[in-house]
Amino acid sequence: MNGPSDEPANVPESTSPLEEQLIWRGHSSAVVHFGTFLLCGFFFWLVIPIFIGLWKYIQNRCRIYEITTERIKVTQGVFSRNTEEVELYRVRDYRLEEPFWIRMFHLGNIVLSTTDNSTQGLVIEAVPNADDLRNQIRKYVEVCRLRKNVRITELEQ
Repeated sequence: MNGPSDEPANVPESTSPLEEQLIWRGHSSAVVHFGTFLLCGFFFWLVIPIFIGLWKYIQNRCRIYEITTERIKVTQGVFSRNTEEVELYRVRDYRLEEPFWIRMFHLGNIVLSTTDNSTQGLVIEAVPNADDLRNQIRKYVEVCRLRKNVRITELEQ
């Protein structure tokens, strides 16, 4: 299997501090574009909606989330690629969202707020076993903070 998997990678508990290990790699479910696919199906006889639906599907498959013991990487783009990375120790808060529509398919969104200036909010959209993945992210965020001796302080105004 050469493509991204939606299964967690086997990560040994005793990882070397210098070794970055893959925790999870995958992409959003196509369910997020169900409305677009439905409209394209109704108007398939116009031909152009077929290409719109196909383009949405390809875009979705080309957005790859990669979570390692050190960072979260989001790569997206069909012809030109854009990769955003957020160090795990910069994750400030985690939230699990399960809107009714995607919850019907046992999927969820993980919303991360970070202290990174370029990526203050990151959404890992429509992934299976979202609660387990959120717990894994939380665990590795704490491990990464301890290893790097980083503390998040909040200033009240």
